[in-house]
Amino acid sequence: MNRFDNRVSRSRSSRRSAKLAVVASGALIGAVAISGCSAGQIAQTAMEKPAVDGNQATVNNVALRDVHISARQTGDYLRPGATVDLVLVAVNQSPDITDRLVGITTDIGKVTVTGDATLPASGVLFVGQNGQAQKSDKAVESANTVKATIALSKPITNGPNYDVTFNFEKAGNISVAVPISAPESPLR
Repeated sequence: MNRFDNRVSRSRSSRRSAKLAVVASGALIGAVAISGCSAGQIAQTAMEKPAVDGNQATVNNVALRDVHISARQTGDYLRPGATVDLVLVAVNQSPDITDRLVGITTDIGKVTVTGDATLPASGVLFVGQNGQAQKSDKAVESANTVKATIALSKPITNGPNYDVTFNFEKAGNISVAVPISAPESPLR
């Protein structure tokens, strides 16, 4: 083999090495780009909220879910003197401590609770007169249903939330910003 052949052979070898280096570095850059695309991002599903009208809160072992005022608004606002329903589901997350809803207060009117407001250990308390709670009540072994109404002393309207404070015998107090939702239409 002469000197020229040696140079051509080395040149081909160098070009092959250079091509491999370019391909390898391209693959490395691609892998970094792909893996880095979501770095520091929050997944869209991480902040999902339940698909219900009401709000939610938790105090000690009691979780309040779908808390809302059920009222059909036909004018600019609901006038003082009107009565609206307060609707929610309270879940006792304690396996061995029974609790009790002892009162509900709000600055928009006087709240009246009727029925047995005991919240059994690992049980549920349905508050309000909506069909969903009535249907679900039969499926849950340890569930009570009570009615809570608010006799309005101030005008309220859709849009803003209204502070409502729930007082539980053992779990304590919690205030929840409560929206207004139209009641469910009866099934035909």
